[in-house]
Amino acid sequence: MQTPADLERTIDAFWADWQRGVHFPAAWRDRLDLEDAYRVQLGLVARRCTGGVTQIGWKVGLTAKPIQDQFNVHEPVFGCLLSEGRIASGHVFRHEELSTPGFENEVCIVLRRGLEGPGLSVDDVRGAVDRCHPALEIVEKRGDLTGQLALALADNAEQKAFVLGPAVPLTADVDLSAIGVQVTVNGRQVATGRGDAVLGHPLRSVAWLAGKLAAYGRGLKAGDHIMTGSFTRQFLIARGDRIRTEFERLGVVEATFA
Repeated sequence: MQTPADLERTIDAFWADWQRGVHFPAAWRDRLDLEDAYRVQLGLVARRCTGGVTQIGWKVGLTAKPIQDQFNVHEPVFGCLLSEGRIASGHVFRHEELSTPGFENEVCIVLRRGLEGPGLSVDDVRGAVDRCHPALEIVEKRGDLTGQLALALADNAEQKAFVLGPAVPLTADVDLSAIGVQVTVNGRQVATGRGDAVLGHPLRSVAWLAGKLAAYGRGLKAGDHIMTGSFTRQFLIARGDRIRTEFERLGVVEATFA
């Protein structure tokens, strides 16, 4: 782990590259461990939060065991959600403005009260949830996630935007681990899935996140949006794609890429 002074210089270097549109700087290949990569991520996000842009929550990724095995990690990863990335269902994106875009099918939960520290249960998290949304995470494949996971984490874990369907209360009869999802692209079904693909339960990823953030002096706050992890594999997006994802009990979320 770098000293605080070294870390600040590292963030300065990444920020200079980021402003030039360089997201996976070659000079930093194989030089960051994952802990410092998260600290760089948080430092860069803090610098992006100007001119009315704020951090409004978090994303959890690599929540499926096969994907963890693929990337040789023993736990999920986190990234930050920014206010400029929150998009309402039905939005039409300009494909040419995105860098190798893809999407994942997730539940976004919004907290009514904060959560901190390790050891939280699914019931602990459920008691803190205000509402949930059917959601799409829009990612950008800006570099080699497989070969350079630390650089991908420093670059905010591929996060670009998140598209939210209607808000739904998380009532006692809604079990997020049991709900199914159907994904269609251009009217053709391309995938189905269930909530238990996300660490066995989407709320378990929130519990993991609260524990992980404690190591960085962070916690989850009331109002935070949390993208909990994909019910299916990730899909690349082609120009002209029309995406529609239907979650049982929660509803539909859609986006088009013109």
